[in-house]
Amino acid sequence: MVHLPKSMIDKCSLGEEQYAIFPSLWTLESTESLEESGVIRARNNPNFGMRGQGILVGLIDTGIEYQHQAFINADGTTKIVSIWDQTINEEGGSPPETFTYGTEYTMEEINNALSQENPLSVVPSTDEIGHGTMLAGVIAGNENRNQNFSGVVPDAQLVIVKLKEAKQVNKEIFSIAPDKLCYQETDIMMGLKYLLQVADELERPLSICVALGTSQGGHDGTGPAASYFSFASQLPRIAVTVSAGNEGNKNRHYLGKVEQLQQLKEFDLRVSNKDRMFWMELWQSVPHRLTIDIISPTGEYVPTIYPKLSDCREISFIFESSILWINNFVLESITGDQLILIRFENPQEGIWKFRVHNMENAASDFNVWLPSGDLISEETYFLEASPDTTITAVANAALPITITAYDTQTGGIAIFSSRGYTRSGGVKPDLAAPGVNLTCPTLNNQYGQVTGTGAAAAHTTGIVAMLLEWALDRNRYPNIKGSTIKKLLIRGAERSTDIVYPNNIWGYGKVDLYGVFEMLR
Repeated sequence: MVHLPKSMIDKCSLGEEQYAIFPSLWTLESTESLEESGVIRARNNPNFGMRGQGILVGLIDTGIEYQHQAFINADGTTKIVSIWDQTINEEGGSPPETFTYGTEYTMEEINNALSQENPLSVVPSTDEIGHGTMLAGVIAGNENRNQNFSGVVPDAQLVIVKLKEAKQVNKEIFSIAPDKLCYQETDIMMGLKYLLQVADELERPLSICVALGTSQGGHDGTGPAASYFSFASQLPRIAVTVSAGNEGNKNRHYLGKVEQLQQLKEFDLRVSNKDRMFWMELWQSVPHRLTIDIISPTGEYVPTIYPKLSDCREISFIFESSILWINNFVLESITGDQLILIRFENPQEGIWKFRVHNMENAASDFNVWLPSGDLISEETYFLEASPDTTITAVANAALPITITAYDTQTGGIAIFSSRGYTRSGGVKPDLAAPGVNLTCPTLNNQYGQVTGTGAAAAHTTGIVAMLLEWALDRNRYPNIKGSTIKKLLIRGAERSTDIVYPNNIWGYGKVDLYGVFEMLR
């Protein structure tokens, strides 16, 4: 991890320094399920009876409303083992051991807070957004019959990481507006390190949920976070479940093809006046090389930009206030592929045209992505978009369990669900789980519904916790790994006779916990 003083950083630091040293910026991926995925049948079977007893559930997200009834035991104590709040750096705060920022709150401190008239005066960590609270509840919330609600593993205990918002300097580097909510890849990786550390100290199995994503990067499962989450998936008694993303119907991915030497491919991007800052990335696999030139909505022309090892062009216009920063990296350091990064500030509203030329005498495909989540409005999009290859960030990594969402009412895939495959052709998503209108805890001790692949990943995280409990009960499989649990889920998945599997929409089918045990008997 490299730290540079803010005074040394400007837009073209990305060009002087490698693309990969700047942390990618991630967004949130969520906005009758237990019966559907076989949880109730497995819970009610006397030979199983799995409710998450002895299992830790780890969540890296927006924090948790720890005072919510969904997270308080019948005796008034918390079901949260600890909270690492990266946002609190007050004097007297204590970071976790081996960490240098944030504050850790232990179960003892949370229990003390719950016994006070004003808990937040003792443990001031909370969830202002609600995303983490909803997902923690889907995984491990207490049963509430009045609300027709239960978490998948209500007897599991929670370990929570509340992420701090990305630094403004990193938003500026990637032309992300200051008011947009996103999180740094480095802080997410530190969150994973913390969860692994707690599980190791307590000698407890751990099921981790990551319901965040980014469209930055090569979409091929490489990169620092992808490598770290794959590493964790190979550890005994550790499993990682990640959301596929909600980019399937946003028109933020373009797939182009150039046929031969000097073949031209033109594509169009509609830019809304709501979007004053954003980026666009074009990725091209080795050994092919592409040039790019640009025509703005007012007709101003940006001449051809050729690939180089390190280069940053700042482009301003005569008849408009648009500013572009363009890098055409012939060799991105992690993938070895070509990356054309274009960062927009105050772009002219209207249709921007991009002309890509092939420098090689062979046909080639290329992919272009816009930011994910709420970093741009839905009014900025490609005119000829492709819903494929829209799986976000770490969800393209080979070993974590990548989950897309379906609607239990219709049985169909959720229209927003990101699609595979990876840019390198790897099978993603792995599986589909319920992810539309799941009942969940919400802020202010209320209940509501959550939708998104993040919700589907949370549901699956609970199922993975049940499989960890089953594997360790009676010493059946004491050193089971997350990558092995993924294979069990794939083998037990529900598959339609009308669909060929695996595919880039459903992966290997619908998660079915009871199907896993049917397959094993």
